[in-house]
Amino acid sequence: MFGLWMFGRVIEQVWGGQRFLIYYLVCVVGAGITQVLTLAVMSPGQPVPTVGASGGLFGVLLAFGMMFPNARVMLLIPPIPMTAKWLVIGYGAMELFFGVTGTQAGVAHFAHLGGMAFGFGLITYWRKQGGGPRI
Repeated sequence: MFGLWMFGRVIEQVWGGQRFLIYYLVCVVGAGITQVLTLAVMSPGQPVPTVGASGGLFGVLLAFGMMFPNARVMLLIPPIPMTAKWLVIGYGAMELFFGVTGTQAGVAHFAHLGGMAFGFGLITYWRKQGGGPRI
């Protein structure tokens, strides 16, 4: 929730509350769909317990990285300064690696990637419609 506050409040100020809420909910639902489909393919017939809103946070992180690519951010542990675009790229690459290799079991890595993918899709759609959010 700290990440949602840290990055989401800035995006909400630019987009407005209604557009931000739509974006966040699309990312959360997209993350859930991605997780369910991924597990259905990887573990057919097994139950797919999925709960959480972290996919929405990853979508918000993606939007922040696209809107403010050169903003300086500081990781907490370890304290490494970097730009937002590299934070997003690095986080996405780590999630893909962990998801494919199966390390960090119990974490919905593909849901996180799904939140980013659905967020990217919605931003792209808004751009094509014109009058979408400034990015």
